[in-house]
Amino acid sequence: MTALGVSEIREVGTAAFAWLAAHRGDFALGEDALTADGHVDATWKPLGELAQTCQSVRTHLAPSDPLHVCASDLLRFAWQQTGRGELFVRLQRLEPFATYPLEVYSVFAAAGLRHSGYEAAAATTARTRGWRFTEQEPTRRLGVLKAERRSGIDRPDESGPVLRRTWLGGLPEPWTFERSSGYALTHVVFHLTDWGRDPAGVPADLVAYLTHWLPSWLDGCLDAGMWDLGCELLVVAASLPDPPRRATFQDAWMRIARAQYDSGALPQEAPRDEAAAEPDFLHCYHSTLMAAFAAAQTVKRLSREADEHPDGHGSRAGSTPTRRSGQGVPG
Repeated sequence: MTALGVSEIREVGTAAFAWLAAHRGDFALGEDALTADGHVDATWKPLGELAQTCQSVRTHLAPSDPLHVCASDLLRFAWQQTGRGELFVRLQRLEPFATYPLEVYSVFAAAGLRHSGYEAAAATTARTRGWRFTEQEPTRRLGVLKAERRSGIDRPDESGPVLRRTWLGGLPEPWTFERSSGYALTHVVFHLTDWGRDPAGVPADLVAYLTHWLPSWLDGCLDAGMWDLGCELLVVAASLPDPPRRATFQDAWMRIARAQYDSGALPQEAPRDEAAAEPDFLHCYHSTLMAAFAAAQTVKRLSREADEHPDGHGSRAGSTPTRRSGQGVPG
């Protein structure tokens, strides 16, 4: 893929970040964030996902990169929304055995934003049998274990056996792939690679399995207009030790770029009516976050390969993606 192709992928990420910055107020925690009947999926979940995306992008791009600067600004905003960690202390008192506060907090801890009071309280709860034996799906359990480690909670590493109880860890028949298993496998890879930073974290048999089958799954998702899951699979592709052929990236990013609205938003799925209005915040914020994350991860990977093969004669050469008419990126 030429430098121009990488540049166009960056434009998708730049446009996505422009939308995220313009809608930062929609990520703000409301009064219901600490109420018994509050909706976590509409409060803490979006904020935590914003923080995770921004932290991941910061680790993949140089501090001088404009996307790094934007991600850092949004990460600071997210941390301020938590009262610089104080709201986690209050959550701990309200829901001591809920895992989502620790999962969200661990993102900030990984960025060096810590609250010693919350960490002490969480560590106390984590020592109880009630916490250690809470029943969780394997993929979620793997995420909780990683969140504990990032938050300074040390215990014997049990991630290996947990991994083998996940859908991906079982190396299932490839034709059993569907939406739910797709999201499960992407999050397993996110946890194993520390959100793309450590490709070596994926065991060799899983690498071989994903390298062989992921391009087909990605193609099927994009054929179905599943932009959100498609972007997650692109992150996985760019996180593997030996990513798919560049032509795979080229075709996928062509379709993502065409699906992106002029505002930078990316819908979760292709609308049935191409003239449909841009979806509301809750129906496009996650896919837009994933577009930003996938763009940063892909740019990092392809730029590194370009440095390793400056003559363009690497084994994964391809051509430059283009955009669909009328779906541009603000310059």
